[in-house]
Amino acid sequence: MSDIAELERRISAALARIEAGVEVLGAAPAETAPAARDEGEITRLTEELEAERAANAQLTERVRAIKEKQETMVGALEKKVERLTAQIDAADAEIRRLKQLGDDLTETNRALTTAAAAGVVEPALINRSLMGELDALRAQRAAEIAEMDEILAELKPLIGEVA
Repeated sequence: MSDIAELERRISAALARIEAGVEVLGAAPAETAPAARDEGEITRLTEELEAERAANAQLTERVRAIKEKQETMVGALEKKVERLTAQIDAADAEIRRLKQLGDDLTETNRALTTAAAAGVVEPALINRSLMGELDALRAQRAAEIAEMDEILAELKPLIGEVA
C-alpha cells in the first residue's frame, strides 16, 4: 500500500514538472527557439503528460479496488466476530446454568446422604435429587445441541463452496 502511495506521489510530481515545462514553452517568445523544435517538444511533453495521467488513473483504480476488497473483508470479519461472540455468550450462559445445576444436585445429594445415614427415608429429597439429575441431563443435552449448531454453522459455508 505504501508503494502505491509513493508511486502516486512521484507521478504527481512528474505531472507538475511536465505542466511547468509546457507553461514555460507556451510563455516563451517565438523568436527564442525555432517553431518546429517547440512543436516537437510540446508534442513530446503532451504525450508524456497523457502517459502519466493514464498511469495515475490506473493506480487510482487499483487503490480503489484494494480499498473495496479491504472493506469487504473487514465487513465479513466483523460479522464473523459478532456471530462468534454470540456463540460464546450462549455457551457462557449454558456453563453458568450447568454449574448451578451441579451445585443444586450436590446439595441435594448431601441432604439425601445425611437422611440415609440417619435411617430416615425422605421421598421429597429423593424427588429433588432425581429432578436435579434430570435437569442436569437436559442441560447437558442442550449444551451438546448448541455445540452441534456451532459445528454446523462452520460447515455450512464449506459445504456451500463445494456444492
